[in-house]
Amino acid sequence: MDKVKLESKMRDVFGRKTNKGRREGLVPAVVYGRGIKSESLWINRLDLERLLKKSGESTVIDLLIDGKNGRNVIIYEIQRDPVTDKYSHVDFFQVRMDEEIETEVELNFVGEAPAVKELGGVLVKNISEISVKCFPGDLPSEINVDISALKTFEDHICIKDLKISPKVKIDLEPETVVALVEEPRSEAELAGLSEKVEADVTKVEGVTKEETPVGGEMKKKEDNKK
Repeated sequence: MDKVKLESKMRDVFGRKTNKGRREGLVPAVVYGRGIKSESLWINRLDLERLLKKSGESTVIDLLIDGKNGRNVIIYEIQRDPVTDKYSHVDFFQVRMDEEIETEVELNFVGEAPAVKELGGVLVKNISEISVKCFPGDLPSEINVDISALKTFEDHICIKDLKISPKVKIDLEPETVVALVEEPRSEAELAGLSEKVEADVTKVEGVTKEETPVGGEMKKKEDNKK
């Protein structure tokens, strides 16, 4: 696979002092690897967002530090701010192109399932990413899962059905189910679930049933008495 380039600059501030850089559109990062000295870096947030949008997290990156010292790295971990959801920190792991690596690759569900569109079923994704082992140059950025094969409620897509290069090893049983479509619940089943929820909630100490509108939804209030 083709490598993508990403520019970075050396960073000499840490902890809370990095917040100023974040406000200026930078993301603190670190690069490390086996037998190498770790380096603290700044990454431009827009550059990082473009890279992820184009290539995803599972790709080999040619990481330039201050315009030189290109390193082959993969993204090991990305952290996001819990409030703004912006990238707050990135860990890069330096790899050797002649040594196999193990990492997670995201599954990309494509197409439309006839069992959902025509039969009203519910798509169930049992797996969202899988662990792979391969040489960095053979690492896929994502693995497509074509759900158009799910025509009935009996159909399943398994690991063995995925189109994956023989150069990429997966430590999962071939029969492991990746996706399927479940039948929609009948009105009788939904009514039964509503009745169970109502019965269970009224038994909880400190909770009283105030109103039960159409559809089985309930308003509850807590008794603050100890």
